[in-house]
Amino acid sequence: MSYVDGMAALLLDMPGRVPRTEYSLGSHYPFIERVTGCRIDAGSNEAARCDALVKMMDYMSFDLCWSTLIGSGEFGDKKSNMGHAVYELNGADYDDKTRVFITDVAEALRFDPAKEFVIADKRELTRRFDRHYDANVSFYGDAVNMTGVYVTCLSGLIEIFGWDMLLTACGTDPAAFGDMTSRYCGWINNYFTVLAESKAPVVMVHDDIVWTSGAFIHPDWYRRYVFPNYKKFFVPLKKAGKLILFTSDGDYTEFIDDIARCGVHGFVLEPLTDMQAVADRYGHTHFFIGNADTRVLLDGTKDDIYSEVKRCMDIGKRYPGFFMAVGNHIPANTPVSNCLYYNECYERLSVR
Repeated sequence: MSYVDGMAALLLDMPGRVPRTEYSLGSHYPFIERVTGCRIDAGSNEAARCDALVKMMDYMSFDLCWSTLIGSGEFGDKKSNMGHAVYELNGADYDDKTRVFITDVAEALRFDPAKEFVIADKRELTRRFDRHYDANVSFYGDAVNMTGVYVTCLSGLIEIFGWDMLLTACGTDPAAFGDMTSRYCGWINNYFTVLAESKAPVVMVHDDIVWTSGAFIHPDWYRRYVFPNYKKFFVPLKKAGKLILFTSDGDYTEFIDDIARCGVHGFVLEPLTDMQAVADRYGHTHFFIGNADTRVLLDGTKDDIYSEVKRCMDIGKRYPGFFMAVGNHIPANTPVSNCLYYNECYERLSVR
């Protein structure tokens, strides 16, 4: 665990070991108990949970902590609820209470976030970003921390409209949907302007622009309505000297060049995105994080797990900004023994 190693990798100054991060282990209570001796669950008091999580992160040598502040809460009740399948232990996150915010396509295409949502007060928003960053540092300081935006563009529209209305509206009139997307980006741009003035040296930009098979709208549409807005978002961040991390679920291989041209400094990758392509094209100029496949940890043998870690290390270890991570999270149903062996493989292969 080392802020020094994490920041060195972000600055492309190759550390002596491959740094790492992981996602979702904070709710893998059997694993936490195994490696820390702390018995906690979702109902445990905050002090006990924090103590256990810090001990677990020490054990796993976290060098970077993924985090965003701005999510769908900014929309108030003007959003849809698509429900949630079981992910956390004992199905604690299951939700079958779905709700669609807008049911008329024409209304969706006319939607104007600047009229429907609050325009954030600049001073208060700056305080929110700084408090979020400070809280992250206070919780786990010997790692690179950050703040950022989750609902950058398409992730925001997914939350507002839900998948069915989003795809129907875009399919009905792609140009009108694109204009509405740009209106949304005009509203959310206020957050990026203020984010540039926050104290965090590293910022996360999250946007689920694809799904498992890649783009869910024609690629030309993204290049007309999404990426030009990204460029606008990132101008103040770059002027302020922020290191910009970009995250999307799914396979965004076809958009790697587009996103790089928008000005990001690094990529967070699920295993579906081609990390070899990212390394070949941007390994000497950008940092990248990933991209072991959680399915191997769920169902694989020790040989499978070792091979998956080695695959990632063989791609990334030669480059200064590579971080190891299981790209699509380590959920609570992952066998504890496999988590432990994955960590053993990481430690064995991480030294340069």
